[in-house]
Amino acid sequence: MSIQWTCIAGFLYFEVAVVIIMMLPIFSPRRWNQFFKSRLFFMVQHHAGAYFYVLLGVLTLFLVDAIREMRKYAGDAGAHIHLASELKGSVKLFRAQRNFYITGFAIFLAFVIRRLVNMLIIQDELTKKAEKIIKEAEATVKLAKSTVMAAKPDASSQNETEELKTKLEQAQDSL
Repeated sequence: MSIQWTCIAGFLYFEVAVVIIMMLPIFSPRRWNQFFKSRLFFMVQHHAGAYFYVLLGVLTLFLVDAIREMRKYAGDAGAHIHLASELKGSVKLFRAQRNFYITGFAIFLAFVIRRLVNMLIIQDELTKKAEKIIKEAEATVKLAKSTVMAAKPDASSQNETEELKTKLEQAQDSL
């Protein structure tokens, strides 16, 4: 493999490792969100959009080159004169196809990683909102219970009410 395809394959392996690490339940979405909002990531994120599109452009150029090479070596109908030349053409076609798959998967995983980052951030925000709603609901239930308990008459107030009723009836009878 030439140096450019070795670099692209290395980048693909790096992307696969990043996706695997992001998919493992080692770190929670809250940890990932803290990492994505850290100073280190912020410095990279400032120009991440430009880096992403430049990288995507370079990978697309290599993808187009691989497609061109595949078409070039796939259309050799008259090359079956000698076995050695046929094998040479097959090897070149294999390399072109390999390069096509490497760049295609590298482009695909770039989009997957971008989407995973967005999904992890959204999941953390939704988790925070759910925790906030649960705390508010618990506080509301606690307030409602205390209000209901305060509104219930206890035994001493019922006795006082009955005493007042009897005094009222006695006063009405005396009138």
